[in-house]
Formats: sequence, structure tokens, C-alpha cells
Amino acid sequence: MKFIETRGNDGELPSTQVFSEAILSPMCSFGGIYVPESLPDLGTDFFIANRDSNYKTLASNVLAAFEVDIDADTIADAIELYDHFDDPTNPVPVVKVTDDLYVSELYHGPTRAFKDMALQPFGMILSKLAQQRDEHYLILAATSGDTGPATLETFKNRPNIKVACLYPDGGTSDVQRLQMVTEDAPNIKVIGIHGNFDDAQNALKTLLGSAGFRQKLTEKDTHLSAANSVNFGRIIFQQIYHIHSYLELVRQGAIELGEKVYLNVPSGNFGNALAGYYARKMGLPVEKIIIASNRNNILTSLINDGVYDMGDRELISTTSPAMDILKSSNIERILYDLYGAERTRELMGQLDNDQRYQLNADELAKLQAVFVADFCDDEEGKRYIQAAFKKGYLMDPHTATCFKAHDTCRDKPLKSIAYSTAEWTKFSPTIANALTGEHDTHDLDALKSIAKTANTAIPGLISSLFTKPVTQDVVIDKQDIEREVLSFL
Repeated sequence: MKFIETRGNDGELPSTQVFSEAILSPMCSFGGIYVPESLPDLGTDFFIANRDSNYKTLASNVLAAFEVDIDADTIADAIELYDHFDDPTNPVPVVKVTDDLYVSELYHGPTRAFKDMALQPFGMILSKLAQQRDEHYLILAATSGDTGPATLETFKNRPNIKVACLYPDGGTSDVQRLQMVTEDAPNIKVIGIHGNFDDAQNALKTLLGSAGFRQKLTEKDTHLSAANSVNFGRIIFQQIYHIHSYLELVRQGAIELGEKVYLNVPSGNFGNALAGYYARKMGLPVEKIIIASNRNNILTSLINDGVYDMGDRELISTTSPAMDILKSSNIERILYDLYGAERTRELMGQLDNDQRYQLNADELAKLQAVFVADFCDDEEGKRYIQAAFKKGYLMDPHTATCFKAHDTCRDKPLKSIAYSTAEWTKFSPTIANALTGEHDTHDLDALKSIAKTANTAIPGLISSLFTKPVTQDVVIDKQDIEREVLSFL
């Protein structure tokens, strides 16, 4: 499989890249990102053949369909990491909440969030490629809360890899912050910045595109890559759980093979939704993809009105902070797929220069043929958490946004798969408030309160965070990031 660039080629980079090159060096012409030149057509036979496949077998078969240039032993080792999830036989449980709403729980990995689904195997593959080439890599990551811990977990102590992870100081939950700042592997650097996630992500993309920064790395015999979902190595693994979740509904007798469903995705940087979009294009029977947002509802405006406008907005801190994002990177891949490279370059240029772009009527119709959207504010989210708990289901505030979108966005009586991207332990003060009304509770107290109310245990890897020493205490202004990273190297 070959990869091409969303904004066209500048004549300096190769016009196509193989998978290994696209994930090792994700920097593209004109500031774009890599996309597959074409997608495999899985076809009905693929879904029939994998109807009863376990997760690892399905993952192997999906990757085989992509014909990636990674040797079979490396892929097998990467997929084997799913054995370290809560249930090796089923790393992604799909739970029935109501007759027409099922929740795909993506958070049963080592950092209790969905980023493990892609970053666990991705980290293994990238590290092995670096060793095979006898090269050294700096992996950059920017996080709104979950990418950071998952990136550090997958790359810590891996040969030939160093990681610099940027997070917005005060912009994550306490548990997410502790997962990062207590990491002590020598190949890891965690950097808090004064600002929000968009500031962190913009800094990452600036460094990725900086010839001067790359030259300084070359002088240190170091190559540059990224762990955010701008890297297709993340997206290729995220497609798998959409297919798995659909087949789980078939196995549970909720639907017949071939029956369409809604995919209901809490969306910030749009990688999760993009993976569902690609799965749909490859043949997964999906009616539409529901995009659930919080009050930073820029994606709702794009899908409903065709306007992406950052100029009249300030980022709002919400109780679903992993979705507190205004510049959603993976929308660019959707623009490319629907409108082509020339139009994508034009629209992204408008966003960079004018902080907005607007789709024409035909373009909006193409977008709305696949996507529908709504948003959920904090108070609504807490009411959905409370209502679901009364039905026996405990969920985090990001998942709650999907429950509202389930009520408002469907126009057909089809089953809906909502994606739960984080365990309740990551956002305990909000959940404790929803369940008991308590306010201003510290994370550890809130965890204990929820555990008592729900008669459940706090996972040991979460409770132990509160006694681990902080080893990463750097918090800097964003203009100092390059200097801090180079100092780490």
C-alpha cells in the first residue's frame, strides 16, 4: 500500500511513500499529512470469514488487507500486546446498555484509555523499525490527556527511541497528569506548557515542519517522528476496533451480518471518527457516523453548517477535557478524501491565515451524507451519567456526550455503537458530582466515593499513582519548547 499527501506534493519529497516511511517520517509537503492512496475493499466475504475471529486474528487480517511493508514477526509481536489488556480473549468488550445502544469499551489497556488500542502495537512497530535500521528517533507527542500516558507507556525503555510529550498545564485530569509526571524511564521527557491543547499541538506541528529543528536533530544523529494521530500508524490500528465492535453485535445476536448501524464517536482530534469513516469506506455496514462534541462544538458547526471558524471562539475548559480542542487535525484527511488535494490545501490555508473556512453547498452535502453531529454541555453530560448509572452502567463524561447524540442524531431505528474512550477513574470528580452531588472533590477522594457508590474496585494502577514520586516537573512557556527538547536530547 502506498501513501500520498493531503495537500499535494511539492517536488522535494517522494510523491508516494510506503507505510514504514509514512509512520517513521510523517512530515509532508505544504504542511499536509499522509493518507492511503487507496483503501482495501474488504467485501462481504471478509466479514463472513471473520465473524467469529478473536481480536488478534481480526487485527492480523485487517493489516494483511492493507499490505503494509512490515514483516510478519513484527506485526505478530505488536498484536500480541493485546494479551496485556484486562481480558486477553476480548480486549474490547461491547456492552448492551439499552435495546438500541451498545457501548464499545476501548479503555481496558494499561493506561485506561482508548489510545492504548493503537499506541501499544504502534510503539512496538516503530521501535523495531528503528532498531532494524540502526537509527535513533525522537517521538513528539502533544496530549489533551490520554495520548500522553499511552505514548509514554508504549515507548518507555524501548531501544533507539526518545519521547518528548507536551501537555497543557492544568488542562488534564489529575489522574492523567500523574500518569505522565510520575514516569521515570530515562528515554522520556514530559513537558507542561502554559496554554491549552491547541497550543501544544501547534507547537508539535511547528517542530515537525521546521527544517532548522530537523537539522539540529541530524547533528545529534536523531530522526523525527510523531505519536499523535497525524501519524497514520495510529489510524490503521483504530480501524480494527470499529470492525470488531460491529462483529460483536452480530455475535451477540443484536444484528444480522450486513445490517447497518450508527457509529457514535466522542470527537476532539477526529482520529477515532476518521478510523470509522475508513472502515465504512472499506465495506463496514454503517448508516452514518455520529459526531458527539462538548461545548467546544466546532465540529458540530462544520457538519451542520459547513463552517469551520476558530476566529470567534476561545477554547472552553469542560468536564470532558480530552475533547477540548478547536483545531481538529484529522478533519484534513476527510477534506482530502471528499474534495481532493487542491481544495484541501486551499481550505487549510484559509484556516491557517484567516482562522476559518466555509464549504460550499455541494461540499457540505457530501459531508452530511456520512456524518451527523450534536454537542453536550457539562450539565447535560452529568445528567446522562446519572441516568446511565441508574440503568447499571458507569461511564465517563466523554462517553456521556455520545448518549445525548444517540438521542438527537439518529433518523432511523438502527442499533448504535457508542465508543467509550476512557475509564471512569480518569475523571472521577465529575462522575462523583453526577452520582452524589459532591463538589470540589480531589481525585483520590472522588475515586473512593465512586467505588463505594458503585460497589466497584479502584484499579491498582490508578490508586498507586497517588503515592508515586513526581519525576517530571517541567512547566514552561510554549516559545521555550524547542530549547527544552534539545536540552533533553
